[in-house]
Amino acid sequence: MMSQRERDIRFMICNGLRLRTSGREREASSPSSSASTCSYSSFIMDPKVVENIYLLVIVTLISILQNVFFAQKVERECKCHHSHTSAFERVSCANRNCMDAYPTFLAVMWCAGLCLSQAPAAFAGIIYLLVRQKYFVGYLGQTSQSTPGYLFGKRIISFLFLMCVVGIFNYLLARYYGNDYKDYVETITKAASALLLIP
Repeated sequence: MMSQRERDIRFMICNGLRLRTSGREREASSPSSSASTCSYSSFIMDPKVVENIYLLVIVTLISILQNVFFAQKVERECKCHHSHTSAFERVSCANRNCMDAYPTFLAVMWCAGLCLSQAPAAFAGIIYLLVRQKYFVGYLGQTSQSTPGYLFGKRIISFLFLMCVVGIFNYLLARYYGNDYKDYVETITKAASALLLIP
């Protein structure tokens, strides 16, 4: 049995209304009668929103699969060798290094995609995942073989961070001065993202 407060909140969520802090002020006239008719279809994401983030979602899902691959590699090495062998230490260290940089990568990729443009951000994300794979495999050999992948990954993170800063700066210009350069910046960013392919 739902309380009156729960019915009010559900009604306001279903109708897209802002919940006020006092709780006593209601923006709707009859929440109790309409709350029962609220369907879960109102919680489905707007197609326009999905259109602006679907590439970022795809890259995120691919990165999760890559994390699963790394974890399985560590588990396989642990079962095949003792936990104190050099092969296991290298795999474990490579996995730990990749996971340390993972939250930063996700944060800057999503911020760049939302603040500026999702296509170059997702492209840079795919390149980063390829570089991360190269780093992981290189670390399994000699540690020096992983250095190019590490440096290339830093360059991609820097590019995504720069996209975030430019996107926020463009938003502030558009909001306070009425100058929106997003179309120009997106064109430049798409061209610049191709430069990430240069080793």
